[in-house]
Amino acid sequence: MPRTSTAEGGETLADLVDGLPDDLARQAFTHASWVGHRAESYERLAFLGDVVLSLAVSTHLFPRFERHGAGRLTKVRAQAVSGAACAQVAAEIGVPERLRGRAPDGEGRSFAMLADSERVLASVCEAVIGAAYLSFGFERVAPAVVSAFSDQIDEALEHPVDYKSVLQERLAQRAEVVVYRIESEEGPAHARRFVAIAEVAGRELGRGEGRTKKGAEQEAALVALDVLDGAG
Repeated sequence: MPRTSTAEGGETLADLVDGLPDDLARQAFTHASWVGHRAESYERLAFLGDVVLSLAVSTHLFPRFERHGAGRLTKVRAQAVSGAACAQVAAEIGVPERLRGRAPDGEGRSFAMLADSERVLASVCEAVIGAAYLSFGFERVAPAVVSAFSDQIDEALEHPVDYKSVLQERLAQRAEVVVYRIESEEGPAHARRFVAIAEVAGRELGRGEGRTKKGAEQEAALVALDVLDGAG
């Protein structure tokens, strides 16, 4: 199987996946359409892995970027662990090949559809992280996770995403449009704070604060993207 860069201690995320107990490995690479009960698929493990991934990257970023405020750190983390980032890591650790090995003959969704789905690959990536956490614990898993996502973290630091553009593109796929509204403006001229709301069809989708109107709108767009991701 492909290997990502080596973490401190020599283990990669792919190494940890190779060492998973059979029951967790089977679950991590099982799509819900392949089993009678959704709880037997990767979905529960992905729920856990999402939290472990976020904590591992947050723990890595926090002491290394002391001048970054909470807002900047949140944006870097969100970009580094996004669905697209997880799908990239999934490809690097051989998730498509592992899915192929678990796919039942003539049952469920076709392997080709799954291998081409960014959402599926991202979810399986989170699932294997969750499975590795259950098997080996956070202290062993976190360095391998950070190493696996090192390129995505660097990209987020060097080329921050324009969340307003990302949100606009996501909504366009649903034939929807986002409108931003500045709800409040407080503080003296040298320390203004703005609160922006991202609305879709008159419904609040995200709310953010910032020192500028644009900054507040970016925060609102980031929150809106989290809402959309949570809605699945």
